[in-house]
Amino acid sequence: MKRLHVHLAVEDLNKNIEFYSTMFGSQPTVQHDDYAKWMLDNPRVNFAISNRSAEIGLDHLGIQVENDEELADIKQSLEATQSPIETQENAACCYSSSDKHWVTDPQGIAWESFHSLNEIPTFNNKKSDSDGENPFACRPAEIKETKNHHVVARRLSIFVSTYKCSIPYAHFPASK
Repeated sequence: MKRLHVHLAVEDLNKNIEFYSTMFGSQPTVQHDDYAKWMLDNPRVNFAISNRSAEIGLDHLGIQVENDEELADIKQSLEATQSPIETQENAACCYSSSDKHWVTDPQGIAWESFHSLNEIPTFNNKKSDSDGENPFACRPAEIKETKNHHVVARRLSIFVSTYKCSIPYAHFPASK
């Protein structure tokens, strides 16, 4: 079964952990000095925050799957978009090792489709904040930033209706 993934870059990790723990009614499933993740079942979301990015706000969106077959199905859908796809095998990111396919939507929003294989002891299998080439650590370097939050809200709405899932509480600026 697929799970929506949302990763936000935050300035004050502890303040945000307190806020989201209260909002979700649960503590993070994974928590480190630079990262926290909630694996929620209602709604079915992998919601992560970190303080590793230079830009505060939406870092990327994604779809987490439970097996290789589901990941292959998503890759076929990504190929149908005729957008460039970056494939990463056994990628170290967010304290997990995962197989991934990255695509950028027309607005420049990074979408990560991934199957987590196992946990690892560091954020990206390196000691430094960045891999030296990519300041976002867990995103392909060519992914463009966007500040168009109206587009993000519309994309999430499309995702929710397409995959027939619900997000009972979400606050987005009104679409224009």
